[in-house]
Amino acid sequence: MDINLKELLPEEVEELQRNVFTTTLENVKAWARSNSLWPMTFGLACCAIEMMGTGAPHYDLDRFGSFFRASPRQSDVMIVAGTVTKKMGPLLRRLYDQMPEPKWVIAMGSCATAGGPYVKSYSVVKGVDQIVPVDVYIPGCPPNPAALIYGIHKLQEKIRYEAGTGKRVTSLDPR
Repeated sequence: MDINLKELLPEEVEELQRNVFTTTLENVKAWARSNSLWPMTFGLACCAIEMMGTGAPHYDLDRFGSFFRASPRQSDVMIVAGTVTKKMGPLLRRLYDQMPEPKWVIAMGSCATAGGPYVKSYSVVKGVDQIVPVDVYIPGCPPNPAALIYGIHKLQEKIRYEAGTGKRVTSLDPR
C-alpha cells in the first residue's frame, strides 16, 4: 500500500514522520549483528581472568547482547586473551575456521597483540594476527574489563560501518 504524502493533511504527515521508521535491510542486519555478538572464549593466560570478570555480575557483558559460547559453531566473535604459543597456533586457526561467517576477532592484551613480555621467546607467536585476521586490538597487560567492553563497542561500530558502506575495514586499535 503506497501512501501519497501530498494527499494527507500536514498533521497526518507529521504523525507519520514521527512514528514510521524507514531503513534498508542491510542496516537492520548490521544493527542485529552488532547488538547480538556471541564471543567464543579463547583464554590462554592472565587476560582470561579479566575476560571472565567482564562476564561476571559487576560488569555484566550480557547487558550489551554478548553471550559467551563454548562452541566455535555457535560463535561469531573470537576473543583471544593471552599468550599464543606456536603449538597453540594451529588449534586457534582450526577453531577460527569452524566459526560461521560473518566472524570477527578481538586480540586482548599485550601478548595476543604483539607477544608481550615473551616477544623474545622462540615458542611465542608475535601477535595473533599472524594466524587469524584481527579486527580489534585491546592493549594492556592485562587490560581491565572496561577496556574489553570498550573494544567490543568498537567492534560493534565497525560492524555497522561495514554494513552501511559495504567496505571491509582491516583492523581497529581502540586507543
